[in-house]
Amino acid sequence: MVTDPIADFLTRVRNAQMAGHRIVEIPASNLKKRITEILYAQGYILKYKFEDDNKQGIIKIALKYDPETKRPAIQALERVSRPGLRQYSKPADFKRVINGLGVAIISTSKGVMTDKQAKAENVGGEVLCHIY
Repeated sequence: MVTDPIADFLTRVRNAQMAGHRIVEIPASNLKKRITEILYAQGYILKYKFEDDNKQGIIKIALKYDPETKRPAIQALERVSRPGLRQYSKPADFKRVINGLGVAIISTSKGVMTDKQAKAENVGGEVLCHIY
């Protein structure tokens, strides 16, 4: 039983990249699907596919690597807010990830979005993770 599905999602991606895998399969949820869409929109993954297996569903993610150095596009995935210690932030208090090179994923009242989108819409929320 997984007590923190977002941390499980991030760990599966991190472990697959460390092992050099091309594709990683993750149990689906609406929150994980939205995080996957954000990763794709920000250019951290090649592509993704949502499959229905008559249960929970599966997210298949094609990981992105640099063709010359074979290094993964995602250098770090850090969970910020945890079940034991939730981290909330206002739009004015969003911290820049690696001087703006990284992305913070925020769960807001208007849905899951990046920190830049949340700041543009002037909504705060729970800071789920940092990716760079």
